[in-house]
Amino acid sequence: MLRDFLVLNVFGFFLTFARIGTAVVLLPGFSASWISVRARVVVGLAVTLVTLPLVQHTWPAIPSTPVELFLLMLGEIFIGAFIGTIGLVLISTLQAAGSFIALFSSLANAMVRDPIAESQSALTAGFLTIMGVVMIFVTDTHHILLRGVIASYGTFIPGQVVFDGDIADTVAKVVNDSFAVGLQLTAPFLIVALTYYVGLGILNRLMPTLPIFFVGLPVQVTLQMLVFMITLTSIMMTFMNFFASTYTGLFLPNS
Repeated sequence: MLRDFLVLNVFGFFLTFARIGTAVVLLPGFSASWISVRARVVVGLAVTLVTLPLVQHTWPAIPSTPVELFLLMLGEIFIGAFIGTIGLVLISTLQAAGSFIALFSSLANAMVRDPIAESQSALTAGFLTIMGVVMIFVTDTHHILLRGVIASYGTFIPGQVVFDGDIADTVAKVVNDSFAVGLQLTAPFLIVALTYYVGLGILNRLMPTLPIFFVGLPVQVTLQMLVFMITLTSIMMTFMNFFASTYTGLFLPNS
């Protein structure tokens, strides 16, 4: 009796950790390279221990063969990867917005190491993504991420067939919405850039000998930085509303 009880709990723990640990590894903020692997494992284990009593009723029977056990664990890892990937796609909204801002302000060649995107990115993109992750934790929005992982057990029951077509459609829709919102966040910069380019073109026609590059570029960068200072608060508020509403709509529809 005791042996069966221990086997069931060990099986349930690793089954739960397969989904939650994978999601934690990929969720924004937890997945950054500057966070040690040990810290991420500790967070995953802690969340798993807290979650066990809540999801215990969803555990399937212990598989009779190693192949069935492997497939069951693989399915849980796949679901955790899906949940974490949605978070990464949503945070990429700021990556897209920052890249557009850099393009409109002639700062696209100013590249820095972005610890969130794990690659070289424009200066404004790196700044926005880091600020976005900070805002997620400061406003306790990361609680929504963890609640979404736990609530996923009501949608994706362990051991049941996962319809990958629906998951692919969901990811594609979130990618599309993220890109659209990222472009909308840069609307003021686009308007200012178009107005400035038209004025600069007229000025060049009136004064052909004017060194446009030396005169126009500093003014363009300064003007766009002023717009950036004015709109930064609105950009972050819009992003946070989009991030929270999208994640809640997908994984916490009844909240």
